[in-house]
This record gives sequence, C-alpha cells and structure tokens, in this order.
Amino acid sequence: MAMRQVGLSPLMSNFVELLHLGPILEKTDLPYRGCNFEDIYSELFTRHEYIQVRQELEDAVYDYFCTLQLPNTPNLYDHLVLCMREKDVIATFNWDPFLVQAFRRNCKRYRLPRLLFLHGNVMIGHCKTDMVMGLKGNPCGMCGNELDPSRLLFPIAEKNYEKDGFIAEQWRELAGHLKNAFMLSLFGYGAPKSDAAAIELLKNAWGTPDDRFMEQIEIINVLPEDELVTTWEPFIHSHHYKVTDDFYSSWLAKHPRRTGEAYINQFVEAMFIEDNPIPRNAGFEELWDWFDKLAKVERGRF
Repeated sequence: MAMRQVGLSPLMSNFVELLHLGPILEKTDLPYRGCNFEDIYSELFTRHEYIQVRQELEDAVYDYFCTLQLPNTPNLYDHLVLCMREKDVIATFNWDPFLVQAFRRNCKRYRLPRLLFLHGNVMIGHCKTDMVMGLKGNPCGMCGNELDPSRLLFPIAEKNYEKDGFIAEQWRELAGHLKNAFMLSLFGYGAPKSDAAAIELLKNAWGTPDDRFMEQIEIINVLPEDELVTTWEPFIHSHHYKVTDDFYSSWLAKHPRRTGEAYINQFVEAMFIEDNPIPRNAGFEELWDWFDKLAKVERGRF
C-alpha cells in the first residue's frame, strides 16, 4: 500500500473531493457536491437501499487514512506527545494515524501521555470481550484474539457513542480524567454543532465554571478569539483561559512536561519564571538530548 506523507488533513467540507469519493456517491440520488461529508453520510445511514454504497464509502475512508505516514523528521505530533507526561491525557477526534506514529517512535525513550480515541482511529484495535485497546491486528493480551478495528463513522443525527463499546469506554475514561484535571488544552477543536453529544459529555465531565474556579483552559485555534471564547464559555471560569493560534506559543510548548507546575509557580505562587520552549527545529537526536534532561528529573536522576 502506498504511504502518503503528512499534509493537510481533510475537512468535512472538502472531504468528498480530497478523497475522490464522487464515483461512489454517483451511485445514489443524493446531492453531494459542495456538501458536508457528515451530512451525506447521515443521509446514507437512513437509506436502506444504499447499504452497499455506505460500506464502499466507509472502506474508502478507512483505506485513505491507513496510507498516511509522518515524515521521518520531528514535527508537531512528536512535539505534542513529548511535551506531556504519563499523568497526562491526549483525547483526539482524529481518525488519522499521526499521533500513534509519533507515540510509537518516542515511547521507548520517555513515559508519554495516555492516548484516547473518541471517534476511533485507523491504527487502533480493541477486544470486545476484554475491553483491551492496542494496535489493530495485534493479539489481545488477555484472550489472544486479534484486536478488531475501531469504527470511524457515526451519523451526526444520532451520535450515540454508548452504542459502540470501544468508543463508549474511551469517553468514560476521558470523563474520569477530566474530573481530576487542572489544565485543559483544546487544540484545533471547534466544537461543531454536529458534535452536540460530544460537547454535552465533555461538559458533564468538566462540571460548571463555578466548580472549576482555579483550573486553566488553553485554546489553540486559528478562529477569532471572541468566537472561541463564546463557544467554550460553559467551560471557562472568569479570566482563567488563554487563546493562541500557534501551538508553539502555548503553555504546553513553552513549558514542556512542566506545564502545570509552571502555571502554578507563576500565577498561584507569584514566582518569576522563564519560558523553556521546545527546540522546534531540532532533529531527533538533538531533540531527545534536550528532553533527556527533563526526563532524568522525573526519574529522580539528578
């Protein structure tokens, strides 16, 4: 199978064009040009006569994302997983394999954050019997059966994640982490109206702003700040938020693996601290040498 280097991820608005899904959709009477892919899929889901078309569509989407491959040099995905520790969690809505690929090439050297896949992922499988997650196709560590692929597509009209055991378990685990989180970073997620069920699950786990009067939210997104603040207002207590359009200007990237500690020192303990930004242009050996100094402290090796 041909491997694609990482590029622009498709949006729901250009999904059909980028993945060349037109020939499949031509077999239906549905208008699709210029339409949102989630709307198209939801309509197909309600039409029994298009079960075969829907399966072709699901296979095409799955096959496309399976071909994606990170470049061999460090990039934002590597930086993201390296900036966080095993106590942290990255919960993603993305189907692509980039986070998993970045995790795999850095995890032998560092303790990295827990990954959760809220909409499934092409590299991730699970055992329905033992609720074990791992790389798709690998054996379950408990029963030995091959891990089943995770489901990717859900009709937006009824995104009931509880109907899929693996997805439901990912959301339950995220809810537990959110209840105990001090900092919440929202990276590139615009909370679309089609994800109303997801937003409600996040809101229930996070609680009200009055419940989280010390916690800090960081929003990393290119959308206008006033729009983002309005979207996430149900999560934000007063002024306890920051908006940036660049990951490398975030607290995560400026204080990697010490993000919470740096925030508390500066804004709670009123200590003067300096930024310790990740060397974003370094190759792997230089990058790992830089992170080794932080990791040694974590392991108590001064």
